[in-house]
Amino acid sequence: MTESVEETAGPAGTPGPGSGPAPAPEGGYPAARLRLLQDDTAAGPDRRAALARLTDDWLAGLLTRHATAAGLSGTALVAVGGYGRGELSPRSDLDLLLLHDGRADPGALAALADHLWYPVWDLGLDLDHSVRTPAEARKAAREDLKVQLGLLDARHLAGDPELTAALRSTAYADWRESAPKRLPELHDLCQERAERQGELQFLLEPDLKEARGGLRDATALRAVAASWLADAPRGGLEAARTRLLDTRDALHLTTGRATDRLSLQEHPQVAEALGMLDADALLRQTYESARTISYAADVTWREVGRVLRARSVKPVLRGLLPGRGAGKGERSPLAEGVVELDGEAVLARTARPERDPVLVLRAAAAAAQAGLPLATHSIRRCAEAAATRPLPVPWPAEAREELVTLLGAGTYTVPVWEALEAEGLVTRLLPDWERVRCRPQRNPVHTWTVDRHLIETAVRASALTRRVHRPDLLLVAALLHDIGKGWPGDHSVAGETIARDVAARLGFGARDTAVIATLVRHHLLLIETATRRDLDDPATVGAVAEAVRSAGTLELLHALTEADALATGPAAWSAWRGGLVADLVKRVAARLAGEPEEEVRPADEPTAEQQRLAAEARRTKGPVLALHARAETPTGPEDSSGADESARRPVGVELLIAVPEQSGVLPAAAGVLALHRLTVRAADLLVLDPGGASPVLLLSWRVAAEYGSLPDADRLRVDLVRALDGSLDIPARLAERERAYARRARAVLAPPPRVSAVTGSSRTATVIEVRAQDAHGLLHRIGRALETAGVAVRSAHISTLGANAVDAFYVTDPDGEPLADAAAHELAAAVESALG
Repeated sequence: MTESVEETAGPAGTPGPGSGPAPAPEGGYPAARLRLLQDDTAAGPDRRAALARLTDDWLAGLLTRHATAAGLSGTALVAVGGYGRGELSPRSDLDLLLLHDGRADPGALAALADHLWYPVWDLGLDLDHSVRTPAEARKAAREDLKVQLGLLDARHLAGDPELTAALRSTAYADWRESAPKRLPELHDLCQERAERQGELQFLLEPDLKEARGGLRDATALRAVAASWLADAPRGGLEAARTRLLDTRDALHLTTGRATDRLSLQEHPQVAEALGMLDADALLRQTYESARTISYAADVTWREVGRVLRARSVKPVLRGLLPGRGAGKGERSPLAEGVVELDGEAVLARTARPERDPVLVLRAAAAAAQAGLPLATHSIRRCAEAAATRPLPVPWPAEAREELVTLLGAGTYTVPVWEALEAEGLVTRLLPDWERVRCRPQRNPVHTWTVDRHLIETAVRASALTRRVHRPDLLLVAALLHDIGKGWPGDHSVAGETIARDVAARLGFGARDTAVIATLVRHHLLLIETATRRDLDDPATVGAVAEAVRSAGTLELLHALTEADALATGPAAWSAWRGGLVADLVKRVAARLAGEPEEEVRPADEPTAEQQRLAAEARRTKGPVLALHARAETPTGPEDSSGADESARRPVGVELLIAVPEQSGVLPAAAGVLALHRLTVRAADLLVLDPGGASPVLLLSWRVAAEYGSLPDADRLRVDLVRALDGSLDIPARLAERERAYARRARAVLAPPPRVSAVTGSSRTATVIEVRAQDAHGLLHRIGRALETAGVAVRSAHISTLGANAVDAFYVTDPDGEPLADAAAHELAAAVESALG
């Protein structure tokens, strides 16, 4: 123990056996050190600084006395590393450099060093020491990065101050000169250490110093700042570092050892020493601090990479690069108000987050879908705007869709979500998130904290979206399934209530809200039943069927169960567990299929406007279009009925197209919309007066302008006419567009499309269901594949759920009859092949 060692130590400087000449007694330092460490009124930064000052005085006295006695001049004692920063934890080691000008007698210099080092060892303190000239110190720094980093914190203790000042000056000059070469080396060291030690913000027994997000990373950020090439985000960084240092102090005092590992058995004592409620509060604060440092490191190293890449291009060559001759990067549009610049997603120059509360979600979704980081300054602009103009509740449809798109981006969701969380936007958007943020999970099966586990579950669920009819409900349920862990009691029961409130806040309808709440309430039902109950017992299957109630909910619950287990850890899912769950799902689905089918609502009758358009199409024998822009009125305390019209922004367009029935209408219309950069959010295709003398196809679209500009109805009609008569080569134009996107986009690795024939679901047609990643021209390609197969599309129901398209097409053979089962499956395979 620290106290026992110091209390029983003899006069400081008393050498051990065979240790060389005995220095003068220094018994005052151990006693003063012990009193300081036992003083409950001194803690945190004040105690570390006081301990450093006490140690300074002691060591300075040793150098002065023994150098004077030996008649030595031209020496200086220098503190480096953590001690150089004036931060001494109770059991910190001392990093000391005895600097000399090279003129002293080697024997006298060695004796002086002994008089300095042995008293430190006699106190049981660790010591990292060296004796060098300034030239030797510079040479060692060039050869060893750790030495160079230590010199950046060099601090004079005693002796010739000019020696120390000269060393500091040259150390900083050398560091700044060599930074372009040494910073990548430092980054590699940080990454290697992270791979060995893991991420502090998720570990139950973290190393406060070595793990990613720990004190070593904070020191590395100081070195980056000293290079003048980049700097870390300062918000909360110093406070986070201070909290980790305070925790390490308490750990040293409770264990009496020089350890940085926060072991499980030490949690309660360390929490008590810090005046915290319990061990979970300790871990949560530790995780929050580590997360702040990790985020600052990510942003800083990204900026270092950008600066070094820019420097690696010679000025002459840089002037020849397109868009960079004037020092301005090329901007590539990603979404309305969002562009790519220098490898980041940033707000466009014309973006106005104070007028566009959905912009933050649109930017986040665009960044994740493009596999890009979201620029820190852009997030902060959105955060400032959100403070005065939050999203209305319930959310508009666009905001909900952008959230789903963000959640469905796979692994790229994680860094974007973390960036939003670092700037406080997640809890602003979803207040219930605060209770699970950085919340530890002491079950060793769990790899992540509660909040990160929820995001990881959404990541896993994004790969399963082809298995379900409603990927948006799956992704939102994945985000919320453990939201109740922030409350006492059964987290599934508490989570059901919270999920219902959050789903309503997001703007889901009553039926979808009920499904999400059911998924959260029963997210453990399948895995627990499959592994703990007799599946041959009819009561087992009946209980699950009664809980889920519908085949659609069962389908979603199956996918959520797998995603949840995969996101928990390697021990939570296996082929055996997956097989048991699949068997249970199969049995429950069979039970549900035996119940009466839900009543199907009849299709809506054509509206007066649709009838009018159909009559006009028959008269002109050509397509007729009608556009209706949907705008969002500003909301907030400053709004009034006289709100400035310029503050209203289009959030979508309803487009009606009526055209006399002919082949190729669906792919032609979809292709024209894609060429005009219109994203299809939903669509329906109906045949008015089928079988009559002059049937008319009526297509109802809900589209969004990709970059904010509304379409021109006349241009749409002209291009549609050209597409139908063959004078506009849509496939070639779309292929050219896709090549342009591919040159600058890093596509998200999405699961492959799945096309299936849902036989038996309709008596008058065959249903072909398509689930795929939403993309430019997707609906056009589907339509062409169906046309090529020679089937007639009697109706279509198109929906885009986040980044996923879920489309159903009711098709018949040329005689108007449903397809045979074999032909239906062949058609599904052909469409899937065309999309692949």
